[in-house]
This record gives sequence, C-alpha cells and structure tokens, in this order.
Amino acid sequence: MNSQDVILGLLHKRPLSGYEIKGLFEFPLGFFFDASFGTIYPTLAKLESSGFISKESVVQDNRPNKNVYRLTEAGRNRFREYMNSPLEQDLYRSDLLVRLFFAEFVGTDRLAEWLTSEIEEAKRQLKQLEDLRIAEPDMPSGSWLCLQVGIDLIRAKAKALEEGLKRLQAERSASSPDGN
Repeated sequence: MNSQDVILGLLHKRPLSGYEIKGLFEFPLGFFFDASFGTIYPTLAKLESSGFISKESVVQDNRPNKNVYRLTEAGRNRFREYMNSPLEQDLYRSDLLVRLFFAEFVGTDRLAEWLTSEIEEAKRQLKQLEDLRIAEPDMPSGSWLCLQVGIDLIRAKAKALEEGLKRLQAERSASSPDGN
C-alpha cells in the first residue's frame, strides 16, 4: 500500500480536489495512513502522467481555479489490482513508543508529561471517532469495521497509558522519602 493506492481509492468514491484529498488524509485516514501535501501533489502528478487519473480545472468566482481529479478506467483497473493483491503486514510507527523504549534516559517527570499528553490526545481522538460513528450510522460495513478497530485500538492505548501513569506515580510515591 502506498499513497497512489489510497488516492486511487479516494477517487474511486468520487472526484476530488487536492485540498479535499489532503483533508481526507488528515481525517479519517490520518488514524492509519499519513501523507502530506508534499506527498499528495507529486503523487497526483505521477498518477496523471501514468494515465490513472485525469485533471479538470474548475473556474471559481473570487477564488483561484481548482483542479478536480477523476479516476480513469486505467485507474479503476489499477485500484482493482491493489484491492485484489495480498494483504501487506501492518506497520506501526510511534514516536511515543520509541521515546518510551528509551525513557530510562529522561526523568520521571518528563515521562509523566508524555503519558498525560498522550492520554489527553487519545481521549480527543476517541471522541472524534465516536462522533463520526454517531454522525454516519449507515456507513458501509468495511468503513464501520475500520472505524470500530480504530476506536478499540485508541481505547486500548488510553487504558495502557493510564495504567502506566498510575504505575509511574506509585513508583515515584514509593521512592520519595516522605511517601508522597
């Protein structure tokens, strides 16, 4: 899976501008796939030069023209090939987990800050996904399952971080001279 596959999938649903594609990469795709404007626009250019998408310039009043991208038949075929290819193993990258792996090199106060911050972020993300589930009760089964897996993963992450923070606080309390 790469940015091309994801963009072809988005365009399989409907024509989109680059700005709309970027918005979808931020939410909801941002929970499990990441791409910046620096990736999206070169990828769109490559897909267009490969004949997988076409671009139409749409004139707008009092605003710059926008490019709307559409899937071509070759693009539909390429997306079908991706969807029928074997699943790739999930990759998980996390700055937090890398820092936790090396947490022995920072103080417990800094570690507690990271955990507290990530717990708050997980709760924000959880609310965002739960709100989406409420707002779109009739979403397709695959989208619903994707959303549910995301909710369950974020809940598990928040729970593990909360337990880790409690453990850290208990260790700090036990090691302080006055027990506080």
